[in-house]
Amino acid sequence: MALQKEGAVFDNYVNGQWIPSVSNDRITSVNPANVNEVVGYTQKSTMEDLDQAVTSAKHARTSWRKLAGAERGEFLYKVASVMETRADEIAETMTKEMGKTLPEAKGETARGIAILKYFAGEGMRKVGDVIPSTDKDALMLTTRAPLGVVGVITPWNFPVAIPIWKVAPALIYGNTVVLKPAREGAVTAVKVIECFHEAGLPAGVVNLVTGSGSVIGQGIIDHKDIQGITFTGSNEIGKQIGQGALARGIKYQLEMGGKNPVIVTNDADLDLAVEATITGGLRSTGQKCTATSRVIVQSDIYDAFKTKLVSKIKGLKIGDGMQEGTWMGPSVNESQYRTVLSYIEKGKEEGATLVCGGEKIEDERLRNGYFLQPTVFEHVTSSMTIAQEEIFGPVLALMKVDSLEEAIRIANDVDYGLSASIFTTNIQKMLNFIEDMDAGLVRINAETAGVELQVPFGGMKQSSSHSREQGEAAKEFFTSIKTVFIKG
Repeated sequence: MALQKEGAVFDNYVNGQWIPSVSNDRITSVNPANVNEVVGYTQKSTMEDLDQAVTSAKHARTSWRKLAGAERGEFLYKVASVMETRADEIAETMTKEMGKTLPEAKGETARGIAILKYFAGEGMRKVGDVIPSTDKDALMLTTRAPLGVVGVITPWNFPVAIPIWKVAPALIYGNTVVLKPAREGAVTAVKVIECFHEAGLPAGVVNLVTGSGSVIGQGIIDHKDIQGITFTGSNEIGKQIGQGALARGIKYQLEMGGKNPVIVTNDADLDLAVEATITGGLRSTGQKCTATSRVIVQSDIYDAFKTKLVSKIKGLKIGDGMQEGTWMGPSVNESQYRTVLSYIEKGKEEGATLVCGGEKIEDERLRNGYFLQPTVFEHVTSSMTIAQEEIFGPVLALMKVDSLEEAIRIANDVDYGLSASIFTTNIQKMLNFIEDMDAGLVRINAETAGVELQVPFGGMKQSSSHSREQGEAAKEFFTSIKTVFIKG
């Protein structure tokens, strides 16, 4: 199905209906590959709009939680089925709205469908345990209760997968939801919620309100009828959410930044390591919280690795993600584009050596988009800004070390601890890395960016609130344990 005509207006979704904001104001979504192309208009919502959505979710929560888990699961299976029929449309919308290539967008949409199916099955799995009581005539057990209304605040870089991996577990465990997507992914989010609508979810179970973070995001933090908030985004905003939720005494879940290292040892398969460094660091224009940012290479093989890496990077095709053969698309918007350029300048100023890239792309065909050359620095020290701060762009920092111990020390020398990987054929080095690396996700002979949907995902240090998303771990956030004691 083709993308809706340019300039289409997309409403909020509240109480099972598509309705415009009371503000009668809109936010324009443009294609970052061609800023002259309008993808659509979403609602610039107010607190009144948010309050309507929360009230709707509050009214729906009792009847929704009283359904059997299997019944809630059936609804998620229906959503997955609808999404399968609209997968191409959703993927095209994603590419046009936030810039990732169409193959990547199709892969993400397929992942969203798989997540729905996985959590649909959770409706038939156990929610508690029987625990022996000291009273021989009593039965003691645990069960789980939903939080109630959950506020979901999601970023633009995975506008299908992240909303679904938050919304699906929230629903299967009996919560109702108010979703606030990032503005650069809002049209895509509407397409996703249309699938929930077509699947026939009861009114009020899922609600979508688009708008600014300062109004709708802050409103979710402050709203008295929201019992939990799950957020993925920047550390700055995440800390505001955590502080606000703590002040209200409600549950919160934060997944934030990363400064993810890959370690390449002197016994690594260099071709594999180079390929994974490029895909992990530059796919989606480096706009992933798990993207490879620091490349820590042992001195014995440093020059060979660098030569192979730079050669392959120079051969990448940069352009509009809708064009066949495009490997990397644009930055998501002008602000991010300028942020990445500023980090590149900072790297030069602090003494790093620019190996390749580092400039906007001078191509007449791409002049209306936010396109940057993939960039590699070397002679980077751990104290440099480009080695410490999350750039969220196609920038790799090469760092030379003499030993694995030095590599792990440098890898851990940041405030973040989201993901990390190592390339080695030595079992002892693998074990040392697993033991000593301060990251929530460690991968061996694989890129830093990537985690399967059935396993827990989350970071250490400043990368998260130390909770975990996905897999069975999701129920730890979206439910509370209730202990039951029964005596006749």
